[in-house]
Amino acid sequence: MIEAPDLSLAALTPLLFIFGAACVGVLVEAFAPREARHPVQVALALVGTLGALVSTLLLAGSREVTAGGALAVDGAGLFLQATIAGLGALAILLFAERSLDPARSSFVTSAAVPAGSPRDRELLTSERVQTEVYPLATFAIGGMMLFVASNDLLIMFVALEVLSLPLYLISGLARRRRLLSQEAAVKYFLLGAFASAFFLYGLALVYGATGSIRLSDIRAAAVEDGGDVLLVLGLALLIVGLLFKASVAPFHTWTPDVYQGAPTPVTAFMAACTKVAAFGAILRLLYVAFGTSEWTWRPLIYGVAIVSMIVGAILGLTQTDLKRMLAYSSIAHAGFLLTGVIGLGSSGDGSGLAATMFYLLTYGLTTLGAFAVLTLVRDGDGEASHLSQWAGLASRSPLTAAVMSLFLLALAGIPLTAGFTGKFAVFRAAIESGAWPLALVALLASAVAAFFYLRVIVLMYFSPPAADGPTVGVPGLPTTIVLAITATATLALGIVPGSVLDLAERAAIFVG
Repeated sequence: MIEAPDLSLAALTPLLFIFGAACVGVLVEAFAPREARHPVQVALALVGTLGALVSTLLLAGSREVTAGGALAVDGAGLFLQATIAGLGALAILLFAERSLDPARSSFVTSAAVPAGSPRDRELLTSERVQTEVYPLATFAIGGMMLFVASNDLLIMFVALEVLSLPLYLISGLARRRRLLSQEAAVKYFLLGAFASAFFLYGLALVYGATGSIRLSDIRAAAVEDGGDVLLVLGLALLIVGLLFKASVAPFHTWTPDVYQGAPTPVTAFMAACTKVAAFGAILRLLYVAFGTSEWTWRPLIYGVAIVSMIVGAILGLTQTDLKRMLAYSSIAHAGFLLTGVIGLGSSGDGSGLAATMFYLLTYGLTTLGAFAVLTLVRDGDGEASHLSQWAGLASRSPLTAAVMSLFLLALAGIPLTAGFTGKFAVFRAAIESGAWPLALVALLASAVAAFFYLRVIVLMYFSPPAADGPTVGVPGLPTTIVLAITATATLALGIVPGSVLDLAERAAIFVG
């Protein structure tokens, strides 16, 4: 007889909030009148994300395994879930901003209309609003929150697909530059399918080697026979699948094209939330399943961290499109994050885990703010993302240039910003674990990457504006809220980060 697994509804409250909102959003799309859908969908998505955020805060301090051992409720998982929910709520506000002026919405009115057709050109000025993106984004956020709480490989794979499939769809829904957007979605889908296949094949090999998909059982098997070829090969394939989602070189090829082609609010959503989810899963897999067998994964993580930092920093120098530049910035930051992952095993005190979680929070807030500023600078074809269009922006809009400079300085790791605090934390964790050569490479890569951030600031302040330069829009209430929160947090976490760092250190616990 099959026994039903024990379920703790209190522990599942964050997931119930977010998936409940997503399901109701699907029903709204099916039954609500078109003109009433947008405010209802925005409200539902915000209720789901904010409800999930509050639920994770109320669960602080909980440690348990529920759903028959498939889901873990622990400090690290709750910290990451709260980060995803908070960043997801800010991303939803960016989705809503353009829809307040329907003709300027970032999202195509009808995805079924062929790109470039007369009907497509007619819909560019249509006041119809695309609302399917809200339940899709909410499902993606739910998948991300499930991803970081998964305690066995099968649930982790299901969560990977739940978060990925909506992203494939909304990446191709840009109102303008539709062919570029659709191309990005197809590339993302095809390469994402390969990544999922790697993960699933790795799952099969690990199961064959250990006889279990539960992370704690895999850890026990790794302690007993860590040199099993199937186990090591399966671990490598699992990590490859996760590194793809984290935009880590050499598994990064989708990132620049998708960041450039997707609607800018979707790019912001992926850059912030997907990064947190992917690294949350990597941390749980390595810490819970293979934490005592560091020799099986440290060389791989060491190598890809160096490759990612070098590729992101050097190729970022050659970019002339701001969205592609931020994509390579994301690749470089993935390498910096892996320096903290290296530190989570040997130090033994959770410092590497806490540093990585703190860095994920700071990076998510900073990159979300940078893309929010990008949505305000526009030309006749949508966002003005070419670097030449940002020349002299400070003379057109001093406030916009100042806020963008703050985010770029934070991404460069300049002191008194959140980016400096995050980098200092992960570099220190790597040095304490004995990986000082990796920290040295990270410092050099940070110095190289700082050039392309400072180049944008120099363009904005010290170059003459073009006569036909872009316009700087006045942000509506949603974007104003996003910019206020992200800018304030970027400064606060750089000047007085102590309380959040302490919170991350107290939360740096996984249960298996």
